[in-house]
Amino acid sequence: MLIATPVLAEKASNLTWINGKDAASADRELRNRGFKSISSHRSSSGYVNSYWWNGGDDNCIVVESYSGQVMSINDATDQDCGHHKGDGAAAAVGVVAGAAILGALLGGKSHHKDGRDYNREQTAEFDRGYADGLHGATYHNYSRSDAYSHGYEKGVDEREANLSHHHRRGGYAQVARIDDLQGARAAGGMSDLESRGFKQVDNFTSGNARYSIQWKRDTRQCVQVTIADGKFYDIRDIGTHPKCR
Repeated sequence: MLIATPVLAEKASNLTWINGKDAASADRELRNRGFKSISSHRSSSGYVNSYWWNGGDDNCIVVESYSGQVMSINDATDQDCGHHKGDGAAAAVGVVAGAAILGALLGGKSHHKDGRDYNREQTAEFDRGYADGLHGATYHNYSRSDAYSHGYEKGVDEREANLSHHHRRGGYAQVARIDDLQGARAAGGMSDLESRGFKQVDNFTSGNARYSIQWKRDTRQCVQVTIADGKFYDIRDIGTHPKCR
């Protein structure tokens, strides 16, 4: 008689060879091995954590990448991929209610918990905090839970990362870019600011540094430039200034 041999889950330790690969190649490799992309979460520091689920062996992994390159791959919990133990078996027998629950879980509860091992109650608090932070709701930790606080922090971090393209201004005028001028030579940087519609409205010195306040009326950008050693040591939008009007 033939004895069926169970398929062993392909754990992260067997997939470390994708470290260093570009993210697109790693995605293809994982899909070829039966993994399905569940969710991706970008942090404000630029790291992306992508969760992958292999339904054939009930296995969840998380891939961390930066600048389009895989940095690490680790095992994750079933919950991180929106599953609970036994979800695969329930789906196999076609339990409709189970599928509905799984769909709800996949809708918004797969996010990075920094490897913390939360129980069911703590996970619920983390999820509530994460949802509040992600959607800009007021911090409401009525249970005084560390898990809620952690979830809120992660939600805010992901919201900021997702809105990194936005300058928090409305209207119809395109906001001028300034971040690319960090470290620019002072003379060239000042010319660039002028060509982008900025006008110097104030300047002063302190120690060895010179400060310039630049104003762009149509987008209401009030920028402070710190100049040291002939370069833009720092440039940032300070929001308001008595002469930015």
